[in-house]
Amino acid sequence: MSATTPETASGPAHRPPEHSRADHVAALRPAYQADLAHGLDRFFEPRSTTCAWCGSAQLRTRLRTTDLLQRKPGRFVLDQCQDCRHVFQNPRLSAAGLEFYYRDFYDGLGERRLGRRFERRTRTYLRRAESLLPFAPAPDKWLDVGTGHGHFCESARTVFPGTTFEGLDFTEGAELAERAGRVVRGYRGSFTELAPELTARYDVVSMFHYLEHSTDPSRELEAAHRTIRPGGHLLIEVPDPDSRYAHLLGRWWLPWLQPQHLHFVPVENLRHRLTDLGFTVVAQQHAEAHDPVDLLAGAWLALNAAAPRDDLPWLPKPPNDFHRGLRRTMLAAGVPALALGALLDRFVINPLSHRLGLSNAYRLLARREPTSRP
Repeated sequence: MSATTPETASGPAHRPPEHSRADHVAALRPAYQADLAHGLDRFFEPRSTTCAWCGSAQLRTRLRTTDLLQRKPGRFVLDQCQDCRHVFQNPRLSAAGLEFYYRDFYDGLGERRLGRRFERRTRTYLRRAESLLPFAPAPDKWLDVGTGHGHFCESARTVFPGTTFEGLDFTEGAELAERAGRVVRGYRGSFTELAPELTARYDVVSMFHYLEHSTDPSRELEAAHRTIRPGGHLLIEVPDPDSRYAHLLGRWWLPWLQPQHLHFVPVENLRHRLTDLGFTVVAQQHAEAHDPVDLLAGAWLALNAAAPRDDLPWLPKPPNDFHRGLRRTMLAAGVPALALGALLDRFVINPLSHRLGLSNAYRLLARREPTSRP
């Protein structure tokens, strides 16, 4: 599901004993219940009446949904601008909301689950790195923004063995990546705040499924422009809100990933913004960025929503034995649908994804022009 999730988790490849998870959930429950006792309103900023990308007041609701992965409480709205077609969460999560809904997603309870997935995505990481080869066969320094635990950098080093890879992330993952040797230097913090000390330091800056998580994508692009040397490249991959799957699957389209994904930028908007900053787009890819999981993920999200909830610390109490058994039975009954979805994704849809307009992501490579403003 890398088309919609940042690679920001890692963990042991084994599943912890069930009693250890139950103990962990029980230990977390009092803090979650204390948070929820104050209500959900503080988790949202006031609703915006104008587009977060172009400022237009012509907005319409694109999607209403819930948290389909963690199943934390709350309802979330995505609005779409009728002028520039930008899609954004409205009202947007506040700082308190970001903390609440990210908690135990990439770390804590979610770390092992997502960590195993990210560790298995070596082929995806290699393809991303190889997309740069025709344009920059031997970059000196590369900064991966939103690097998580640095798995992309570890794989990309096999494509560019002479390149120095550094990573940046707002979580402790960047520091862990440095200690693990996946990056030479790991920066922890906000890219927009760290950019001044990184001015013109890199030949390549990459952002793989990072911009959709940002509260201000335009500022992130400005920070990238500042940190890239003249003639260097910016490599971006994001979900494609114009994918036909986004319409066909509705709330069951995984890349919507509410409430973590805040912005969905149509490719024309991103190209224009990069040009305005002084970049030249040298490559645009759709089929190459597609992650063939849409039907599988959609089936899983629907199945997970229909089944009784697992034991989760944001629930007031653990499920009883009947609900545990019912959940196991429903998930087992859904295995054929999941298997069919996986087969269709990989062997039927994947070869035709771009031709059918079903690619769930796009990738842009842009060169920072030497004459552009610093």
